[in-house]
Amino acid sequence: MTTQNWIITGASRGFGRALAEAALAAGDRVVAAVRRPESVADLAERHPDDLLVQAFDVRDVAAAGDLVRATLDRFGRIDVLVNNAGRAVVGAVEEVGDAALRELMDLHLFGPAALVRAALPPMRAQGAGTIVQMSSQGGRMSFPGVSAYSASKFALEGWSEALAGEVAPFGIRVMIVEPSRFRTGFNGAGVLEFAAASPTYREVLDRVRADMAGTDGHQEGDPVRAAEIIVSLAHADEVPLRLPLGREAVERISGVHARGLAEVERWAEIARGADFPGVPASVRPI
Repeated sequence: MTTQNWIITGASRGFGRALAEAALAAGDRVVAAVRRPESVADLAERHPDDLLVQAFDVRDVAAAGDLVRATLDRFGRIDVLVNNAGRAVVGAVEEVGDAALRELMDLHLFGPAALVRAALPPMRAQGAGTIVQMSSQGGRMSFPGVSAYSASKFALEGWSEALAGEVAPFGIRVMIVEPSRFRTGFNGAGVLEFAAASPTYREVLDRVRADMAGTDGHQEGDPVRAAEIIVSLAHADEVPLRLPLGREAVERISGVHARGLAEVERWAEIARGADFPGVPASVRPI
């Protein structure tokens, strides 16, 4: 396989760490963008020539250009950009305030968007590149208690779908990864945040809170296997726009599509009645 150069945000743990290790094992070179460089000191020691560790906070959109320049200075090109850094807040809509909601948007949308914008010019110049957006099955469906998290991932997915069409003519691919539950530490104490519970929603969300807090270490998803799949696809001739990852993600997302189609069909005649009579359907460029 041709050696590829990766930028991976949130590479200190979870999917980011697994992806860095899988890419290095495949003979690729990696820029690990992490808030605490010491968290990947062991990787840096084992791969002094093929790993560059950069202090980086995804929420600092002004730093995106510096990260891209550091990558180009060290490795000469960017082949794969992985926007992976993320976390979740659990709570009802009335329990999660503006500050927490905006922080998730900064982390899952505005930060990745800034990094993609910085990486696109060199990718266009070389006529190739792969952008991997780590979303979630929560980016295609939602349920009580995860409104803030799903809102940020839904936003990332819509933004990325438009991006994919814009950059395809330049040889750049976009792959949105939608994992189910994996043993990444995402649900661990000190990582998963819970909004203060209100009496109003206690009964509605008690089971959700218990489920989210109690699953750490018991998830069926293997991040090492997931990382190997993503690395292999990055080296392949074709990538899917969306990749549900894990059995649960495949089944739950398939169910969402089936139920959504059934609902559209149920209300189709009423919905069609909103048009002006006799006006021809719009002709769109895409």
